[in-house]
Amino acid sequence: MKSKLLILGLGLGASILAGCNDDLSSIGTSIQPGDDTIAVYTDTFRIQATTMLLDSVYARSTSAQLGELYDPLYGDLKSDYLCQFYCPNDFRFQYTPYEGKIDSVEFRIYYIGSKTNGAWVGDSLAPMKAEIFKITSPLQKNYYTNIDPTQFCDMRTSLGSQAYTAYNNTISDSIRTSGDYTPNVRIKVPREFGQQFYDETINHPESFNNQETFNEFFPGLYVTTTFGSGNILTVSTSLLNIYYSYAVTGSAGQDSLVQAVESFSSTQEVIQLNRFKNTDLGQLLEPNDNYAYFKTPAGVCMRLVLPTKEITQVMKERIVNNLPLELKAMPQENWQYALDPPSYLLLLPEDSVKSFFENAQIENGETAYLSNAYSSSTRTYTFPNLANLIKYQIDNAPDEDLRLLLLPVQRTTKTTSGYYETTTVTTALTNYMAPAGVKIRKDEEVMKISITSCKYAK
Repeated sequence: MKSKLLILGLGLGASILAGCNDDLSSIGTSIQPGDDTIAVYTDTFRIQATTMLLDSVYARSTSAQLGELYDPLYGDLKSDYLCQFYCPNDFRFQYTPYEGKIDSVEFRIYYIGSKTNGAWVGDSLAPMKAEIFKITSPLQKNYYTNIDPTQFCDMRTSLGSQAYTAYNNTISDSIRTSGDYTPNVRIKVPREFGQQFYDETINHPESFNNQETFNEFFPGLYVTTTFGSGNILTVSTSLLNIYYSYAVTGSAGQDSLVQAVESFSSTQEVIQLNRFKNTDLGQLLEPNDNYAYFKTPAGVCMRLVLPTKEITQVMKERIVNNLPLELKAMPQENWQYALDPPSYLLLLPEDSVKSFFENAQIENGETAYLSNAYSSSTRTYTFPNLANLIKYQIDNAPDEDLRLLLLPVQRTTKTTSGYYETTTVTTALTNYMAPAGVKIRKDEEVMKISITSCKYAK
């Protein structure tokens, strides 16, 4: 620990500087009445960083990741999902199918990018195959990503599959650039599957009384890839379409057939379980004096240990004013399709991670801190003043070093414009679901914090 000290006495009209060593710098001034003086200190402490395995993350979401991707540094990632489908209460087919027959059934996987996440990661022309299986056991509301799909599905019976590439060369540029087009993978499903839906509405309409009875009739689908590697899609919507024809009578008294469709989609009202399986993480978890790693989703994260016991001894009679934190990243790897850094990091006490995400909390400046957006020019994640965090630890557990986890997160914001300024606030923080990776320096030069504190004296 290194210390710097500045004593300000405005009554004397001069500044007297002293400290534990000769490495001193000016901190600032403060106004006090009479001959009061204020002593301002800067103390430097060494912190510890470790790469930690993140077996699963909380992921309650209607979006998903689908595919498989290998990175020479960060290993292999397999992503897929299980989903229920929303059904309105007392659902019935809008029209009566001609002769009571269903024409066809399809399942569509729509993927679309946003400002923060692209529509896919990896090689857009990597050949992949998506396949779907019917869920046979009811899904449970466990939104952690280490689920075993075989506990819910009969993997011996496929409902359909389709080969695809993320960038579909069969789509013309005019359609691709139109506002109505969303890239998707279309999987044909046996017609009999849709026929069961219609027959159930006639023979057992109570199956469609509400969402619960519908889930018993149709628990959902497991969507995975069974061939290919090199690409992961960001799935925005999963849609089951049942097509049929119905008869209408024209003005001339002649009947004609018109096609209709009944659609069921994954929504916030129903369960979707995202599964991530990371392998080849061994080299990231080996003891390392130079780097700590992040890999998402649900790969590895970083633990920081702040030496509270040492800090407490120094800060006994002082007021902690400022504790900044900046993490420095290494340049990204230069191979093709190298992972990008996650946009934001969230800093939390290790024992509060579970409740934070399950209760949909956001940063609070007390025990939860959000970094600024990653700076690609300086390769840094910068955190705001952590003074409240160390104060809380000193007050409540001074004999325990503070163990913190740093987790990549996705930030949702709301911007409001006032007369003088525009303000952006966080509305939601969720675990970062897209593939990402970054290497953080942990050498002696950067693994330190400087705490500014003060105390008053006569």
